[in-house]
Amino acid sequence: MLVAVVGATGTGKSELSLDLAEAITARGHTAEIVNADAMQLYRGMDVGTAKLTGSDRRGIPHHLLDVLDPREEASVADYQRDARAVIDDIQNRGVVPILVGGSGLYVSSVVHDFQFPGTDAAIRARLETELTEVGPGILYRRLQEVDPVAASAIGTHNGRRLVRALEVIEITGLPFGAGLPDETKYWTPTVTVGLRAPREQLVERLNSRVERMWAAGLVDEARELLAHGLGVTASRAIGYAQAIAELSGEISEAEAIERTAVLTRKYARRQVSWFTRYPQTTWFDYDDPDRVELAARLLD
Repeated sequence: MLVAVVGATGTGKSELSLDLAEAITARGHTAEIVNADAMQLYRGMDVGTAKLTGSDRRGIPHHLLDVLDPREEASVADYQRDARAVIDDIQNRGVVPILVGGSGLYVSSVVHDFQFPGTDAAIRARLETELTEVGPGILYRRLQEVDPVAASAIGTHNGRRLVRALEVIEITGLPFGAGLPDETKYWTPTVTVGLRAPREQLVERLNSRVERMWAAGLVDEARELLAHGLGVTASRAIGYAQAIAELSGEISEAEAIERTAVLTRKYARRQVSWFTRYPQTTWFDYDDPDRVELAARLLD
């Protein structure tokens, strides 16, 4: 069985995954954690992704952290292949895999039945050129006209996913949503645990989280990453893009923090929208003192 821990940024998914793994061990089994946060795949992107340090992992094996160079481009298709291979290996050893992360499409690509549509190099190149020349706003408005559901899920800033959605629509003649994972069918038997928080409390937690990122040295981390080179995906990650703009003198520290907070809140809203569509998810309040025990019972 696979356990998936989902929810918006700032709801405590990493902590719950660790607590749940320990609860599973106390019940006579063992568990290992598989990362499903796209930005935590990158080496050196630690502060801005709230990546657990080695000592914070409580001795529990973690998979698919720090597997990409920041100059590489993350691919959902590659992630699906790698994550499923890791999960197969964990299950074959009689261990419980816990998939944890807030990147909706990455989680869905693993837990749900999903075959990726093909690609067309010429269409992709044309759309990427357009993205570079006119920015994501134009592509977002075009996607909104032909597939408003996909546009809402992707948002206005994720240029790579906007390009991919428009590419798939042009290739297949179907809405991009038609090629999204079938959320009624699981790849493997899965128990999905969701964490939620009231909007006001979540906003407060997210704002505090962004301020802690700056206090913990996000700008220095971004400077170090720049020195070694950053790809498009890594350089546009929320927090890193704003830290880079601060380093270049385009914006002040206060502006960088505020912009990051705004984008983080928008991202959290999209995560809530994405994960609330999942069927058969058991939701717990992020501060429910019984959430670990109740989540562990779902595995009985």
